[in-house]
Amino acid sequence: MNRTLRKIGNAPCSWGVIERTHEDQRSYGYDHVLDEIHETGFVGTELGDWGFMPTDPEVLKEEIQKRNLVLCASWVMGELIDSGGHANSIARALRAAHLLSAVSEDDPVIVLGGNLFADSGRNDIVGRVTSEYSMSGEQWKIYVEGIHKVARSVREETGLRTVFHPHCCTWVEAPAEIDELLKRTDPELVGICLDTGHYRFGGGDPVLGLREHADRIWHVHFKDCDPLVADQARKERWEYNVAIRQGLFCELGKGDVDFEEIVSMLTAMHYDGWIVVEQDVLPSMGAPKQASWGNREFLRSIGL
Repeated sequence: MNRTLRKIGNAPCSWGVIERTHEDQRSYGYDHVLDEIHETGFVGTELGDWGFMPTDPEVLKEEIQKRNLVLCASWVMGELIDSGGHANSIARALRAAHLLSAVSEDDPVIVLGGNLFADSGRNDIVGRVTSEYSMSGEQWKIYVEGIHKVARSVREETGLRTVFHPHCCTWVEAPAEIDELLKRTDPELVGICLDTGHYRFGGGDPVLGLREHADRIWHVHFKDCDPLVADQARKERWEYNVAIRQGLFCELGKGDVDFEEIVSMLTAMHYDGWIVVEQDVLPSMGAPKQASWGNREFLRSIGL
């Protein structure tokens, strides 16, 4: 095992616990998910959607620790493009940050992203965003102000750091949009979560993204992307959940993300944050535990 990169986790979304779907009756309970994360050889996890795991810090801490896991991050969906949503975004981030800081001693991070499905036009062009569909200058100003407000509030109240997660079907998806966001945000206040699958489906090469933005990457999601499904999704203009259901984000090693090179680069840059597997699925898709075993074995095969 690579002794530099030892913080390897798996996220609830690998069990079908993702935005807008965790209430689905086919989804697993948190105890089942935590058991299988531990049983398949991972040492950390993320909080998942608010309310999926216990929100009482003492209860959650007991559940995490009895499985020898670490709670390393929490996704927070922000309403950023409209200044009227900034206060709600701050409140959601702070409740997650206070819970993380009470449960984990491993410097967890807030993973802030845009509001999925908030703009149907972005869902209509997911995976094929070009510059004419990006935010205007004024929209960028409001969006970044929202990110800064969230990150500053989180840091001041809890001491935790905030990373922004470029995500398909939001206003920051394509590599050019990621570049613009990083130019506009304070590098001392806001880092980035490199999600290899979203970066790939968004039109970029995550190896190049890592090389270009290494100093801003404070958290990493390992997600593969099936190039055949991605091409078909673009050709047939699938919306986001259709692409996921067709296996867009496949098991690690079965897509075209160059994880060996990414691991080599992370090692060379002495990256000391978390690598969290996210194989986004929807409820009832396959056997998550089997996929988790396969993903962990793949990581071992490349030195993790």
